[in-house]
Amino acid sequence: MRRVQVLNRNRALQQPLEVDYCASLLCKLRGLSWRRHLAPGHGLLMAEAAESRLNSAIHMLGMAFDLSIIWLDSDLRVVDVRPAWRWRSFLAPRKAARYVIECRLERLEEFQIGDQIELQDIPAA
Repeated sequence: MRRVQVLNRNRALQQPLEVDYCASLLCKLRGLSWRRHLAPGHGLLMAEAAESRLNSAIHMLGMAFDLSIIWLDSDLRVVDVRPAWRWRSFLAPRKAARYVIECRLERLEEFQIGDQIELQDIPAA
């Protein structure tokens, strides 16, 4: 699986954030469901073909922990940031998004609406 590093051009991240790049329907449907934990420096980036509120919505079925959800438009600008609680089944962005970053809840304050994000490929080991 492709892995990328997330960089925030508007504010420094407390620690590096590496995410698995997820573009297939099956990968996006599964997301982080059924995992018992998520390391602080890891997450998931789900990519859609185009910006949409519905297609970039997430579900929390099968989640054992809460998440930070960061929605990005096609220009990799943050359009919404919200906590996702494991007991809440569905969450959609306030504006259309093309990319969704899921990471640990404590990383939520590292991102704000309007931040410019950069994604850098991490070479396979």
